[in-house]
Amino acid sequence: MKPLFHILAILAAGAGIFFSFEVSKKFEEQQALRTKTINTNKEKTADAVATEKEASDEHAKLRKAQDEQTETEQAISALNDTYAGYKRDLADQEATLEAQKADLAKVNESIARVSEVMKTIGDPDVNIENLAEKVKEIEDKKAAQTKKADELAELVVGATKKRDSQKAEEARLADAKAKRDGRIKRNSMVAVITAVNQEWGFVMVGAGSNTGFTPQTKLIVERDGVMIGKISPTAIEPTQTIADIDFESLSSGVRLQPGDRVILSQPATN
Repeated sequence: MKPLFHILAILAAGAGIFFSFEVSKKFEEQQALRTKTINTNKEKTADAVATEKEASDEHAKLRKAQDEQTETEQAISALNDTYAGYKRDLADQEATLEAQKADLAKVNESIARVSEVMKTIGDPDVNIENLAEKVKEIEDKKAAQTKKADELAELVVGATKKRDSQKAEEARLADAKAKRDGRIKRNSMVAVITAVNQEWGFVMVGAGSNTGFTPQTKLIVERDGVMIGKISPTAIEPTQTIADIDFESLSSGVRLQPGDRVILSQPATN
């Protein structure tokens, strides 16, 4: 039995050694495979990092290219605006040039007319060069004549004012004379009683407002150059007057009659 046991023990130990060797071999293979995998992963990681860096660089380049494109487009737009401004300025300058040409044509035309006028003047001393001086001489003469005309105008104005003042004074004197003559005429006015109403106490006088009668006019009645009473106007028409009889002023036993003369009680004053 012991030999068999020893054989089994030897076989078991050999089997253990064999399995240990196989396991060790497989471990080494797995370790080598693991190391290879790690190295491969490292390489792939390095490649990925490099690829990512390249992608980042490419993205930065793309962004830079886009920025450059935007700047280029803005520069082109600015150039287009500048070009449009140049075109507008050119159009304005062309318009100004045309206007200057027109002005120059007018100046040349004016010079031609001046030359024709100078020919008609007949003064050999007048030419384009001294025309301004001659014009100034003419303007100076004109200014002197204008000043003299203004002085004469002032004298005319003064004389006109004096004449108007004299006319106004003459008119005032004429009006005063007319009023004075009217007062004198009224003072010498003689009217006649044309009707008498003893019952109602009034008379009709053959004179009225045309003669200068007013409600305030006081009238005296005369007969044969003697005052016989007084009357006061109450209703005045242009050619006749109704007047109340002042009975207190009548002489005793006297009654007014048609034909009695009527004169002013008080002379008109200036």
